[in-house]
Amino acid sequence: MSPEIRLAQQPEADELLGRSPLADLIGMLLDQQVPMEWAFAGPYTIAQRLGADDLDAHEIAAYDPEAFAGLLSAKPAVHRYPGSMAKRVQQLCQYLVDEYDGDPTALWRDVATGKELLARLNALPGFGKQKSQIFLALLGKQLGVRPQGWREAAGSYGDEGSYRSAADITGPESLAKVRAFKQQTKAAAKKKPPAK
Repeated sequence: MSPEIRLAQQPEADELLGRSPLADLIGMLLDQQVPMEWAFAGPYTIAQRLGADDLDAHEIAAYDPEAFAGLLSAKPAVHRYPGSMAKRVQQLCQYLVDEYDGDPTALWRDVATGKELLARLNALPGFGKQKSQIFLALLGKQLGVRPQGWREAAGSYGDEGSYRSAADITGPESLAKVRAFKQQTKAAAKKKPPAK
């Protein structure tokens, strides 16, 4: 049974996220400079445009780069920056093919600790420390991937009962709480005096 994911706030897109680890990784990769729901609906849109019911790292990595950029750029675009994100998605898939034979679950299947999983996520193209910690929290909180010390490795994103990131979204109410938290954080950052 697949976990019930509500990140895209669209039933078909969320259903794909619930059963496809590659869709989750691509959604997380796309989650920058666009609303979270738009980012996490992206994998479903990509799958539809590829004429598939799931995503395959081998297929995406081998796809003609110009044609793949065209898939992401078609209206409505998958991302605000479809060309550069198409390149990043292909880089991510190529890395998965090279390092894990295209199987995203191999990233976490045999890890002993959250620290080890975080290191593997940090090695992914397009994943910095924050994105890796958020994805680690998502794995632990919603997808049942909980190696020893995963909450600590995820930092504040792993906190129970927090509403700070995609890892905490389980429906419209929690999405609103995460948005409110992000707005408060931005407002606080604007009030901070510049460093001397």
